[in-house]
Amino acid sequence: MNQRTPTLLYIDDDGALARLVERGLTRRGYRVVHAASGEEGLERIRRARAEGGIDVVALDQYMPGLDGLETLEQIMAIPDAPPVVFVTASQDSNIAVTALKAGAADYLVKDVTGDFIPLLHVATEGALRQAELQKAREEAEAEIHASRDRYAALAAERELLLREVNHRVGNSLQIIASLLHLQASSAAQEEVKAALTNAMGRVAAVAQVHRRLYTSQDLKSVVLNQYLDSLLEDLRRSAEGNRMSRLTLKAEPIEIDPDRAVAVGIIVNELVMNAVKYAYPDGAGPIHVELTATGDDLLLTITDNGVGDAVKADPRSTGMGQRIVAAMAAKLDASVERDPAHSGTRIVLKFARVPASPGKTGTAAVG
Repeated sequence: MNQRTPTLLYIDDDGALARLVERGLTRRGYRVVHAASGEEGLERIRRARAEGGIDVVALDQYMPGLDGLETLEQIMAIPDAPPVVFVTASQDSNIAVTALKAGAADYLVKDVTGDFIPLLHVATEGALRQAELQKAREEAEAEIHASRDRYAALAAERELLLREVNHRVGNSLQIIASLLHLQASSAAQEEVKAALTNAMGRVAAVAQVHRRLYTSQDLKSVVLNQYLDSLLEDLRRSAEGNRMSRLTLKAEPIEIDPDRAVAVGIIVNELVMNAVKYAYPDGAGPIHVELTATGDDLLLTITDNGVGDAVKADPRSTGMGQRIVAAMAAKLDASVERDPAHSGTRIVLKFARVPASPGKTGTAAVG
C-alpha cells in the first residue's frame, strides 16, 4: 500500500525563498504548495479538502496585508486546521511566545539563503507527529465519552426495568395480601382466620421491600427505619380492634440490601404477631421494636411487657412462626436470643451490617 505524500503549505511573500523551500522539502518527500499572502493561504486551507488536503503549514511573520500572527489566529479558528510551524526572520523571542500561545506547533528563525530548510523539515515532521498524537488522543477520548454515554444509557434502561419489575412485583404481592385479608375477614374458624392473617403479614413484609425499591433513588438498598415504619403501619391496619394501638418503633436510618431487608421484615412480622397473640391475654399492651447499630453489627429487639414465660402453650400452635424466624435468622447469619432479665419477653437479634462470607451459618436460639 503506497503511503500518501504529505502536503506542506508555505505562506510567505518571498517567492524566491518559497522556491528554495519547495526544492528542499520535495527532496525530503513533501509536496509543497506556495501562498504569497495570509489571505491566499487561508483560502487554500479552506478549500483544501476538495484539492487533497493540507497536512502542515509553514507560516512567515512579516507579510503585506495579514501578518503571520493574524493569519495564525484565523487558521486556528478553522475546524480541523492543520498544524502550523511559525517562521520568521526576527530574533524577537516575544513573537515566538505569542505564536506558540496562539496555537503554533513549533517556531524557528529563517534566513534568506535557505539554510533553515533542514530545521524546517525537522519541525514539520515533529508537527505532523504531534498532530497525529493529538488526533489519536481526541479519538480515544471521543470513544471513551461514547462508551460512557452507552453505559449510562444502559444503566438508566436497567434501572427503569428494575423499577418496573419492583413496581409490578410489589403490586402483585399487595393484591395477594389483600385477598388473604378478605379471606381472613370472611373465615368462620379462628384457626383459619389466624393462619390467613399470618400469611398476609408475611406477604406484606415482602411487598413493602419492593415498594421501597420502586420509590427509592437507590435500587440496591433499603433504608430500614422507613421500611419498618411502613411494615408496622401495615400490621396496625391488619389487626382487629385496638390490640396494636401501642406498637412503637425506634430505628436508625440503616441501609441494607433488599434480600436481607426481607428477612428482617419477616422476622419482625412473626415476632410482633406472636406478641400480639400471646403477650397480653387480657387485652392490648405495648410492643416495642428497636433497631440500632453497634460498630459493624446491627441489633434488632422486639419487646413486650406481657406475661413472658408464664404464658401457657397454645395447643393450636404449629410452631411455624419459630421455624420461619430461625430460617430468616440463618439467612442473616444472626444470633437470636431471649433476654432472661426482662420481665416480659424481649427477643434480641444480632447480625452483621455487611453480609457474612459464604458458607457461614447463623444460630437461632429462641426459647
